[in-house]
Amino acid sequence: MAITEETTLKEILSHPQAEKILTKYNLPCLSCPMASFEMDKLRIGMIAERYELNLEGLLKELNKVIK
Repeated sequence: MAITEETTLKEILSHPQAEKILTKYNLPCLSCPMASFEMDKLRIGMIAERYELNLEGLLKELNKVIK
């Protein structure tokens, strides 16, 4: 399964190395206490847009480690 902009944060974090990549991109949701209640609703594309993250680079790196 490839990670796309529609993939939820919960799905992404089910991969052991994903958190390291998300941290590299300064994803604020990892340290947000409220995000833990919405992990199954937060889509990576929506998060990247809101926080002006490099979605293309993020998806590329995530998909590389889940293979």
